[in-house]
Amino acid sequence: MPEIAEVETVKNTLKNMVLNKKIQSVNVIYDKMVESNIDDFQKILLGKKIIDIKRIGKWLIFDLEDYYLLSHLRMEGKFFVKNTNEQINKHEHIIISFTDKTDLRYHDTRKFGRMKLIKKEELENTPEIQKQGIEPISDDLTADYIYIKIHSKRLPIKTILLDQTIISGLGNIYADEVLFASQINPLKKGNEVTLDECEKIKNSSKRIITEAIKYGGTTIKSYTSSLGVTGRFQQFLMVHKRENADCLICHTKIKRIKVGGRSTYYCPNCQK
Repeated sequence: MPEIAEVETVKNTLKNMVLNKKIQSVNVIYDKMVESNIDDFQKILLGKKIIDIKRIGKWLIFDLEDYYLLSHLRMEGKFFVKNTNEQINKHEHIIISFTDKTDLRYHDTRKFGRMKLIKKEELENTPEIQKQGIEPISDDLTADYIYIKIHSKRLPIKTILLDQTIISGLGNIYADEVLFASQINPLKKGNEVTLDECEKIKNSSKRIITEAIKYGGTTIKSYTSSLGVTGRFQQFLMVHKRENADCLICHTKIKRIKVGGRSTYYCPNCQK
């Protein structure tokens, strides 16, 4: 699943490829991906230019002058920019064609991705955006904020870190890495996490996500590259996907368990 670093990389790459192109046509092949009226969706997009692309959490926000196009990649969504005359792949479900004979194509093998068109003034009141927590790279993320949000919760800290209403954009891969860097066991309950440990979570989140963005995100089996960009942060993963490998710190075997239905990797020695 693309997480904050991967979505940020997609955003930055797309900005170099589609800004200021004029939309000539919109082909919605799988209409369940669009959470707006399909006719309105197509009509409003016609003639518009993408003047900027932003990101809030894992949501991409295409600036269309007076509207925003919100896009969530979910599990396996990807964007590709292709020539209009290229054959449409069976997993390309939304095709936005520009007047320069290129397309922005949304590719999604599992069809979980979603798009939504809203008026600009509606952004802050849009439920999907309104419920986003503070981003891990934001200066607003503090130890006190994390502590207040989690100190009454009896859920495992790994599950809490995946709650987008608390920390926005931190997904399964980076939650594992943050907990390892913070020396916190993923099963530790939120109400047992100390303020000092919240400080470690804050610092680790900012450092790891900043580095992940620098290296274009993480490209692993669950999320491969798009737009010709392959992430390189997988080279620096300390625990995620390293089951039975030696811990790079203490040489204990990395374990994999299920926490809240999600595969979770940790070092039983470093994260007692």
